[in-house]
Amino acid sequence: MRIDLHTHTILSDGELTPAELVRRAMVLGHDAIAITDHVDMTNVDIVVPAILRAAVLTEDYIHTIPGVEITHVPPKQMDKVIKRARTLGAQWIVVHGETPAEPVMEGTNLAAVTNPEVDLLAHPGYITEAEMQKAVDNEILIEVTGRSWHNITNGHVVNVARACKARMVINSDAHGPRDLMNEAMAMKVAVGAGMTQKEAKTAVTVTPYDAVKKLG
Repeated sequence: MRIDLHTHTILSDGELTPAELVRRAMVLGHDAIAITDHVDMTNVDIVVPAILRAAVLTEDYIHTIPGVEITHVPPKQMDKVIKRARTLGAQWIVVHGETPAEPVMEGTNLAAVTNPEVDLLAHPGYITEAEMQKAVDNEILIEVTGRSWHNITNGHVVNVARACKARMVINSDAHGPRDLMNEAMAMKVAVGAGMTQKEAKTAVTVTPYDAVKKLG
């Protein structure tokens, strides 16, 4: 079985409606999925209510978690956007980390891991040990991603996370139907990033379930 905590729909730059995304995830053996469309200070008030409606309407398939991915928000403005997303009802807060595949502003990783309202730091690129330790201190999960180009630093992320004993999850960052991963593919991503079989199994089948249980 599988839980994916980072996906996108047509509410931002994804290819699928929420209903189709969730249905496809169900067919691939998912127990739950988080819809985490991109938001910043301009669209958070529009996107979050739409995702909340989507989460209610897709519960006949699998458990759907309404979330957001705070994306390319200047670090000084991040806390405001996170607070607004929470106020509107977002249950799962992802921050778009400093992936080398995009021109993410320096300081984004630090701003994310400093805020305990953040649940997941996505594709954090060349994250430092100091930043990783703050993530541990604030119980923020670290993503090892299956997304092309974002995944070129997966090995670095795993090594730093292991050194700091950070909790990792394997997410698809799905933007289209080809991006979703079943359990076997998620395991391949984990092992390919340098995880041991035990670490991979934890990241795929234990940690994401613990995160969903924590949400209640």
